[in-house]
Amino acid sequence: MEKAGMPDFNPGDARPTWRKPIGVLTLVIALAIYVGVVAMLAGPLATWPVLAQMVAYIALGTIWILPLRRFMIWMETGRWG
Repeated sequence: MEKAGMPDFNPGDARPTWRKPIGVLTLVIALAIYVGVVAMLAGPLATWPVLAQMVAYIALGTIWILPLRRFMIWMETGRWG
């Protein structure tokens, strides 16, 4: 039975797939690239006022989470949503 937006899960159908290891590897690589980009922005952000820096770092620290739900669903089910 499907709950509000949750995919069906059948424990008897728990076969290993290539999506999980590839998904984890992709996630680690994407996060490393994202961290590098944010680290490059640290220099220019250092010239901003402290409160603006705080807002920027909070936004940059949480924005990577936005695509994560759909990515995790894909790793589990093979569907994007």
